[in-house]
Amino acid sequence: LLLVVIIVWLLWQMAAPPWFCRRNHEPREGDVRLFGSKNVSEGRVEIYHDGKWGTVCDDNWDMADARVLCRQLNFPGARSIVTGKDYGQGAPGPIWLDDVNCKGTETHLFTCEFKGWGETDCTHKVCSINVDINDSTHSLDHSIGLSDFLGQIFDDGNDCDFLIIVQSPTGNKQEDGTPEIRQKTICAHKMILSQIPFFNASVGISTITVNLSLTCQPHFTSFIRYIYTRKMDVTLSSALCLHQMASNFGLKQLMEDIGRLFSKILPEDSTFHNQVSFYKYAVETKDLVLEENCVQYMAWNYQNLTRSPAWSGLSVGLLRALLTRSDLVAPDEYFVLQSVERWISEKGNSTDLETQADLLGRIRFPMIPAEKLYVIESSSPLYSTHKTMYRDNMLKAFQFNVLLFSNLTKQKFGKENINYQPRIYTAEPWSIILELSIRTSSSQTHSRPNDKRQRYNYRYIHGYGYETSSYSQTRSKSFSTPVHNSLIFKDTVKRWQANILMNRQECSNHGVRCESFPVAKLTPQSYISKSDIFFRNRVLLVCQGQYVCQIQDFKSNMASISANATQVLPYPCPDDQFTYQIVVTPEYV
Repeated sequence: LLLVVIIVWLLWQMAAPPWFCRRNHEPREGDVRLFGSKNVSEGRVEIYHDGKWGTVCDDNWDMADARVLCRQLNFPGARSIVTGKDYGQGAPGPIWLDDVNCKGTETHLFTCEFKGWGETDCTHKVCSINVDINDSTHSLDHSIGLSDFLGQIFDDGNDCDFLIIVQSPTGNKQEDGTPEIRQKTICAHKMILSQIPFFNASVGISTITVNLSLTCQPHFTSFIRYIYTRKMDVTLSSALCLHQMASNFGLKQLMEDIGRLFSKILPEDSTFHNQVSFYKYAVETKDLVLEENCVQYMAWNYQNLTRSPAWSGLSVGLLRALLTRSDLVAPDEYFVLQSVERWISEKGNSTDLETQADLLGRIRFPMIPAEKLYVIESSSPLYSTHKTMYRDNMLKAFQFNVLLFSNLTKQKFGKENINYQPRIYTAEPWSIILELSIRTSSSQTHSRPNDKRQRYNYRYIHGYGYETSSYSQTRSKSFSTPVHNSLIFKDTVKRWQANILMNRQECSNHGVRCESFPVAKLTPQSYISKSDIFFRNRVLLVCQGQYVCQIQDFKSNMASISANATQVLPYPCPDDQFTYQIVVTPEYV
């Protein structure tokens, strides 16, 4: 249900009007507005993100959230909230926010706690705020035509009166021992550059020298052209340099727009070198949003990362960040242990014993399958080096496997201890693949083998990633799992029925109401009287059999997986070419 009616106590003497009453305002990341009503004092709450407006879900919406929204709109405060007033369907864009949880002191809605951009189980409905404000006025903007004209002026270089000398050290030395510098000169126009304070083009200066890395120098011409046109093509190879330039030269809008592009271009590099570079850059610049975006992508695609050329070059900080995450996707915890052991072995003596022990200590040994615990002593290349650490953690794991959690002392096995919390394990029997296809005949497949618009099916090969399979369409499967992955429950089986529902008729046949399609449905078929075990099940959207682009929780046995309609994927997938992996995750509570 999409957000709400909020009644605001407006003081007529407020110092500044809300942004939607200001002239010539271009929406910025995180802006909010009221929409869908002739009365400017009420409407559906929408927020601007990733270049488009989207709606906000009313789950858990309260007065603290309302106060933050009112503060961002420059209203003095909210007096009450009312849900249910109908302003029609929500925006054609995505549902951006769900489960918003504000303290009430924040200045912007997007700084409150929420599930994640575009992660929601809501459907579009309504939200309004009741205030009394004059209507807003917007001016026409013809910058597109002017941009082309200014771009031509830059390309021609006629009558330029400002030289930009770009210098980049090559890393080599000249015969006299001085550093070799690669130099490039760009002829620009003082009138255009005078809007950028960095150039000082309006105070009689006609030449300036800019120092750039050799890697970024080829992209500087495009950057200067952007100053003329406000348009630019950004590629995977240029994004990091252009983001740095925008930051250094004070072009905030360009910096923010490229920052949002990072999530779109992360999946483009199967070697993971760019993802690692973006993470390093985010840490250096203290860009927490980009840092989280990079770590999340690598956690969701951990198995591919471990097989990539970038794996052995991961920093200790990045590997540590990955090992702390419960949304790390791997076949099982033993796979995680083996990958860390391999990373340490490949590093050799460059990683000290204390760091090795710290990384190995982040393995969740109690989550390792019992049959694989028995082989660690004989198979681990690091067991003899860290014997005490291995033995202590293996003892805890064996105890966890053969004793009920409730029988273990809280001091020794606290329920909040992350070592007893599972990650997202995809090995059998904990997951299954549901496949969809729009192919109509095998002849189509052979006639257009390189057509990326076709949808392909993929089959998960444990330990080897994903590979293409022959045509099939399996939208319903039954399977069984133990009630928990500890050894004591090995023979206590729970049966499941998984379905992908494609339309309202199918939802009706299953006795459920669906607001968007497709929908994943995972229903327990057997009852197990274990009140201390909770199932945190998920559906993973695997794009073209290559990378996980979304992870969605099940709520009341349902998970909306409509990627580009009411939700926005954290990492885009061309033409929605998905397979759906259902993962059962039991944990003690």
